[in-house]
Amino acid sequence: MRKGLFALAAVGLVATGGMAACGTESGTTPGSGTNAGSSAGKVGVILPDTKSSARWATADFKYLTEAFKTAGVTADIQNAEGDKTRFATIADGMIASGVKVLVIVNLDSGTGKAVLEKAKAAGIATIDYDRLTLGGGANYYVSFDNTEVGKLQGQGLVDCLTEKKVTKPVVAYLNGSPTDNNATLFKQGYDSVLKPKFDSGEYVKGPDQDVPEWDNATGGTIFEQQLTQDKTITGVLAANDGLGNAAIQVLKKNKLNGTVPVTGQDATVQGLQNILAGDQCMTVYKAIKKEADAAAELAIALAKQKEPATATKTVTDPESKAEVKSVLLAPQAITAANVKDVVKDGFVTKEELCTADFKAACDRAGVNVLGSPAPAPPRRGWAAPESVVTGPSP
Repeated sequence: MRKGLFALAAVGLVATGGMAACGTESGTTPGSGTNAGSSAGKVGVILPDTKSSARWATADFKYLTEAFKTAGVTADIQNAEGDKTRFATIADGMIASGVKVLVIVNLDSGTGKAVLEKAKAAGIATIDYDRLTLGGGANYYVSFDNTEVGKLQGQGLVDCLTEKKVTKPVVAYLNGSPTDNNATLFKQGYDSVLKPKFDSGEYVKGPDQDVPEWDNATGGTIFEQQLTQDKTITGVLAANDGLGNAAIQVLKKNKLNGTVPVTGQDATVQGLQNILAGDQCMTVYKAIKKEADAAAELAIALAKQKEPATATKTVTDPESKAEVKSVLLAPQAITAANVKDVVKDGFVTKEELCTADFKAACDRAGVNVLGSPAPAPPRRGWAAPESVVTGPSP
């Protein structure tokens, strides 16, 4: 870590009064924490989009907002909506407003690196959230063990193929975006499980393609082409639930859903419903509240010019070879046998999951016997807010 980080973080302190957010929808909600807001600098958070995964518009936004509000720390949280120019513009606005900490989920490493370099030049502490920015030089990194995520996906597919007693299965890959380092790590994980089976001849390696920008429609088109070219595909390693659902829609058209196992990740409502229906083999649950809380805890410490105590691990940036202090959380494999764990954790509600079409499946999975958590308070604005500024109570 840079020895001058906290000295730099103290440069350019400005008042953290009201700021007009850059998004087309914004709001200011009073904090409820007991810490005096004046004792901490403002935190800026840039989320990537609302397209690659539903989590960015709902779970991360909600949990980060709650964490900063509880701590009484002013935070400006905005979503770039997949637009690289907008991402850079939001960052410029946050830097100009005097944020003391900048937390980003990059759209790609090039865009993220440019933003991190500007923040560094302004003496702002930086955190890569969920995705490591290659060569970006962030001070900290908060994510899940993404290689382990991939291992769980690979083993999950093996377990499902074994259960279905598929002989010499042909496995197709729908990888994530080639510009997302997480997608690279996921693939390293599932390759570590599946490649030995390909090498031994026990499994057959089918088509292997990346899906640009995690775009689900593109993923569906790619998989339709894969299946057209190779009708012997008997397993699909899809890197997340959105891509998994895209593959499932193609399999449904060919009356192969439920027969060809498909993996996923993110434990979305759609992914869990696909599991309950028997169309998806498994997903990977990443307790996003834990990730958001970990990122917020780091950011709050830095905003108060304190040395964070939670980043006890390191990851090596494959581009710069720098060691980045990190918080790495453990993921969990989810199948029909433990879908209820995601509901029990409060990540999705029973009401969201167990709609009329899935009531019987929820009964079989033991979801409907769980008590319902208290309903979340209504959020201001539209269902996928692009920005919000939270601050301490007056």
